[in-house]
Amino acid sequence: MRTVRTVAELRAAVSASRSSRPDGIVGLVPTMGALHEGHLSLLRRARADCDTVVMSLFVNPAQFATGEDLEAYPRDERHDGALAAEEGVDLLFAPPAEEVYPPGFDTGVDVGTITEVLEGDPAQRGAGHFRGVATVVLKLFNMVGPDVAYFGQKDAQQALVIRKLVRDLDVPVRIEVGPTVREPDGLAMSSRNAYLSHAERERAAALNRALRAAQHAVDAGERGAGRVLAAARAELEASGVEPEYLELRSAHDFSPVERVNGSTLLAVAAQIGRARLIDNAILGAK
Repeated sequence: MRTVRTVAELRAAVSASRSSRPDGIVGLVPTMGALHEGHLSLLRRARADCDTVVMSLFVNPAQFATGEDLEAYPRDERHDGALAAEEGVDLLFAPPAEEVYPPGFDTGVDVGTITEVLEGDPAQRGAGHFRGVATVVLKLFNMVGPDVAYFGQKDAQQALVIRKLVRDLDVPVRIEVGPTVREPDGLAMSSRNAYLSHAERERAAALNRALRAAQHAVDAGERGAGRVLAAARAELEASGVEPEYLELRSAHDFSPVERVNGSTLLAVAAQIGRARLIDNAILGAK
C-alpha cells in the first residue's frame, strides 16, 4: 500500500493504475479514520469489486458543528493504515487540511431540502453539516476520479445525500451502500463508540432494541406511525435514553410518512455521555 498526501500525488498514482489497466475499475472508500469493522467491510467489498482501491483518511472539519468533537475525534493513522493494508488497499490518501481546503477556499455544495432535516436540522448537528459532507465528497470524487464509491447504511441520510449529489450533478460515479455492521448486542459500530463508558455502552444498546421493537410492531401488523414510534420510544425510555429525534421517513427522499409501507426508514439519534449516536432500519423490508 502506498500513502499519498497531495492531490498531485494521488492523481498521478491513479493515472498510473489506469494506464496499466485501461479497463480496470477504481474504487474509493472515504473515511475519517478510527476504522472499525464497518469500514473494513466496505474495504473488503471494494477489494472484491475493483482493480484499484483508494481509501481516503481525512477528518473533515467542514462537517463538524461548533462545539462538536472535531479536536477529540479519534485519530491513529498508523493503526488505520495497517488495517487498510491488511484489507488490500492500494492507495491511502491522507492529506493535511490545507491540501483539501487551501487558503482562500470559499466554495460549498448544497444538496437541497433533504439536508435540512434529522442530521441536517440546525437544532441537531447544526446548519451546514451536509454542506460540509457534500463538499468534501465531491472534492474526493474530483481528486480520485473513481468508478465506484462505497458508503455505509448506518449513515443512511448521508448516503441518500451523496446519491442525490451524483444524480443531480451528473457525476460519473456509482454509489454502493453496504449494510450496517453491529456489535454482538446490536449496537451499530461507530468510531464514537470509543467515548462510551461501560454503563453508557449498555444504555446505548437501547437504540437497536428500539429499532427491533418497531420492526416487531410492523411484523405484528401495525402500520400507523404513532404506534410504531411508540413501540420504539418505550425501549428507549426503559433504558433512560432521550432521543434527539426518533422519526419515520421515506427511504427514498426522507419526506415524513404516516404509515409504514415497506420502504420506510426509522431513524434515531441520541446523546449518551460524550457520544452522539445514530442508527436506523428500513421497516417492513424482507
